[in-house]
Amino acid sequence: MVDPSLNPLTDADPVEAESTRRPRRRPARADLLALGAYVLLGVFVCLNYWGDVTGRVSSHLPTDHSWFEWLFAHGAYSVRHLENPLFTAQQNAPDGVNMMANTSLLGVTLPLAPLTMLLGPQVMYALYLGAALAATAGTGYWMLSRHLVRSRAAAFVGGAFLGFAPGIIHHANGQPNFVSNFLLPLIVVRVLRLGEAGRWRRNGLVLGALVTYQIFINEEMLLLTALACLVVVLAYAVQRPAATRAAAGTFLAGLGVAGGLALVLAAYPIWFQFNGPQSYRGLQGGVFHNWGEDLVAFVTFARDTWAGDPAVEKTIGLTEQNTWFGWPLVLLSVVALVLLVRRSLPARIAAVLIVVFTVASIGPRVRFNGVETGVRGPWSYVPDDLPLVEMMMPTRLTLVVAAAVGVLLALTWDAAHRQGRPVADQPRVPAQRVGEAAPATSDEPSSPAPVAAGRRWLRPVGYAAVALAVLPLFPRPLPAQQIDPPPHFISAGGWRPYVPEGRTLVPVPIPSNVHGLPTLRWSALTGQEFPVPGGYFIGPNELGEGVFGAPNRPTSTLIYSTMDKDAVPVLTDENRRQAVEDLRFWRASVVVLGAHPREAVLRELVTGLIGPPQRVDDVWVWDVRALVS
Repeated sequence: MVDPSLNPLTDADPVEAESTRRPRRRPARADLLALGAYVLLGVFVCLNYWGDVTGRVSSHLPTDHSWFEWLFAHGAYSVRHLENPLFTAQQNAPDGVNMMANTSLLGVTLPLAPLTMLLGPQVMYALYLGAALAATAGTGYWMLSRHLVRSRAAAFVGGAFLGFAPGIIHHANGQPNFVSNFLLPLIVVRVLRLGEAGRWRRNGLVLGALVTYQIFINEEMLLLTALACLVVVLAYAVQRPAATRAAAGTFLAGLGVAGGLALVLAAYPIWFQFNGPQSYRGLQGGVFHNWGEDLVAFVTFARDTWAGDPAVEKTIGLTEQNTWFGWPLVLLSVVALVLLVRRSLPARIAAVLIVVFTVASIGPRVRFNGVETGVRGPWSYVPDDLPLVEMMMPTRLTLVVAAAVGVLLALTWDAAHRQGRPVADQPRVPAQRVGEAAPATSDEPSSPAPVAAGRRWLRPVGYAAVALAVLPLFPRPLPAQQIDPPPHFISAGGWRPYVPEGRTLVPVPIPSNVHGLPTLRWSALTGQEFPVPGGYFIGPNELGEGVFGAPNRPTSTLIYSTMDKDAVPVLTDENRRQAVEDLRFWRASVVVLGAHPREAVLRELVTGLIGPPQRVDDVWVWDVRALVS
């Protein structure tokens, strides 16, 4: 009979299968040490934030950092006011923002709302970022140690790479949604257990719940995980056709339960995402499709690693560093695959993942060392408006490659761990179980070959090779920069008499994807108690396509151009009329200008448009309630 379990994590050669079947009572010390090390590493990566947690943001992506602080404040605001978290009117007034159509991290910000209210969004951001990195490494360690490798050290190395790979650390610069991958190893394990006889209903329910929760953390990473699982299952089916046929019915039944549960639980949020207010269809111009991975990036050390050099970005170009493995790790991966693929099914599947997703990440044109060649890539054949795919960046497919490399590192360390052990200490071939394929019919060796004592040198060589490949990728603390705190007028509540219910506070400059980073934080750091126009989000244009930020109105355009030129243009009566019309559209009650590098020209501009201001506390205030009534 054949094995009814469609599980590539454990369906390996008999030696490997036995090595992963350990006694149920496992010592907890190694697990606690691994988790503790991951937590310390998470704190280390965020070290520069903790030096002044309320006054620093990411040097690389300060606007993204501020957006996620705002998201933590949004979660707290929704819970405190019992409002629908799928939509907010506190940004982009009066139209609001569809939070399901944006990266909203609701699966995190809502449960952590009490802590955000207690600690504030800045502290919550830094605390969560390090915890998410550690948690992802921890669940990766659990997956590897319980289902794939015997050596705890091997699982530790693999888990550390899954949680702290160069591409993950790159996204930690202001994008915690891409480091919040702690559910993904659990989802993968549950998918691969769907074929277990007699457990399809339970496995399906658990998978459906995990998938639903992941939707509220990062849909793009869920899509990448689904694509990876599809490739894994197909690769397994090709190599184990008999076992696949035997498990297909159970697998599909469990998959149906998972899909049905996820559909029931997430139906309304997904409908709201695509049909609710301020929803959109695709991004204008398919802007993400050109972001393919540079081939040289694979052998380059990432900027935020100990071996990395920020100057290399000038050559390859400013792009997402989703691979940037460095040449030692690439070399080790090639050698490891050559040595392991013959006898290890997981290694073969990892090889398939690496090849498939590397090729798919290239984009519409092959890029080499920062130069776009004339060679067409796979994405040149993908329509820009293909549903779901339209929002993807080709380069982010390499995050699957990074995960496969993490698994490969664990397999390599585990293979080295077994080298040079006396024959008596080698795992024995387990007795054939009911429903399990007989070893004689497998294409793997039916019993372990004796290992000569003279090959003990392979173990330290293997350990050293893995260490030399990954140590240069040890992350640096994320770079941070100082940012001015909000004016005392804002933080102390001096704005309250000026903003009645249903009206907005218009900060100058108006928040946008390019300008107004500090003024967006005014909203976040005051608990979003006043609505603001503009903001940092994706919303629809007049054609229903997604665009970054609110469509500029004449007054916001005038403010931005004045900032860029550092000079006030000649103002006309039409400019003044448009300013009043825009203030009415925004439902403004007060315009506020705080300390700013362009404070002088901005004050002159706004004064020329709507009249002289008052100095209140540490800001300039224009009370426009009489003007727009």
